Amino acid sequence: MITRQRLAAGVCALLAALTAGIAFPTGAVADETAEQAAPKVELVLDVSGSMRARDIDGGSRMSAAKQAFNEVLDATPAEVQLGIRTLGANYRGNDRKTGCKDTAQLYPVGTLDRTEAKTAVATLTPTGWTPIGPALLKAADDLDGGNGTRRIVLISDGEDTCQPLDPCEVAREIAAKGIGLTIDTLGLVPDAKTRDQLSCIADATGGTYTSVQHKEELTDRVGQLVKRAADPVVTPVAVEGAAACTSAPTLKSGLYTDREEFGQHRYYRVDVKPGQELRASVSVAADREVNPDYGVLLRAVTVHGREIVRGEAAGNGRTDAISTGLRYPKAESDDENAPAETVCLQVSNSFSAASGVKTAPGMPVELTVDVVDGPDQASDVASFGLGRGWWLLGALVLTGFLAGVLWGWVSRLRIAVWRTN
Repeated sequence: MITRQRLAAGVCALLAALTAGIAFPTGAVADETAEQAAPKVELVLDVSGSMRARDIDGGSRMSAAKQAFNEVLDATPAEVQLGIRTLGANYRGNDRKTGCKDTAQLYPVGTLDRTEAKTAVATLTPTGWTPIGPALLKAADDLDGGNGTRRIVLISDGEDTCQPLDPCEVAREIAAKGIGLTIDTLGLVPDAKTRDQLSCIADATGGTYTSVQHKEELTDRVGQLVKRAADPVVTPVAVEGAAACTSAPTLKSGLYTDREEFGQHRYYRVDVKPGQELRASVSVAADREVNPDYGVLLRAVTVHGREIVRGEAAGNGRTDAISTGLRYPKAESDDENAPAETVCLQVSNSFSAASGVKTAPGMPVELTVDVVDGPDQASDVASFGLGRGWWLLGALVLTGFLAGVLWGWVSRLRIAVWRTN
């Protein structure tokens, strides 16, 4: 028993040391000084017949949306180019094929004329179908072009009625284009089906889903999302990894986005000069339903396939994104003309999904690469990723051992006293 207690204390100390000593990577930051285009936002409003329902603070859903739009238009930052698109606003008939084409741009994306935009919103009357998928495709086209922030804010009170054009698949296709467009969704009805579909749309592009049941909530949330577009952000650069290191793209410090299918391997190359340190991290997001128990692996290998260092993480289904990272310092060289070493980053995942779940496009991958001046003693950092935590590791192991011995001695003393009494 005493031996077990000593061993447990030592193991706990070792685990604590490893946790404290591991050097987590610092995220690379893309160049924020470059001039970016004006941020663009398009509000996509559901004007289908169900928006007549009077269940938001005693008024109709449509009137709540109009009030929110009017207040948001007044508060829109001057630098934001804003547009409005509707779905289900014009066709009153029962022909499904025609109703599923009913989406139109009410106000073009551009410099905001508040009076004109408010006048356009005032004319809306709940009318037809709910073609969310087609509306998102058109909205993405409305925001096409430029390198600034682009955001779609979708407000709806129900599911898409134009299947099989699944709006969730549409959102994944938009995200797969790598144009940095985010879709945020707001649901006016808190039922499970609406929530699941709108959440899926938002998750596919890194956006957010919010359930709103009061006018003030709707106004506040739409206003927050519009203002968020004006915040300075680092837009990931779309890149396509290769199936082998030899054909992989060469990356510099920055933030990158890619797509990876289930169980796939993607390679990227980074040049590291003597005296520099490579820091890399990767996140893979499950933008569709996946089986529990999954993982992501990030390896730094030589061009010949020898592993240098790795980072790995596992999940059990409680999170929809999983991340890991690594560090690799290249030692200084006496040769001032020593060439840079080409390091290959391999990203792989162990996600799986039930039959019927589409595997294409792949899941979103966000890769951060940072090449910085290395530490004085690079070999320390390369060893198990502990960096300068070796002294801490030794101190904690010694402390754990002594604590185990002390605990064992105290336990024996207590047992001896108990037997004597």
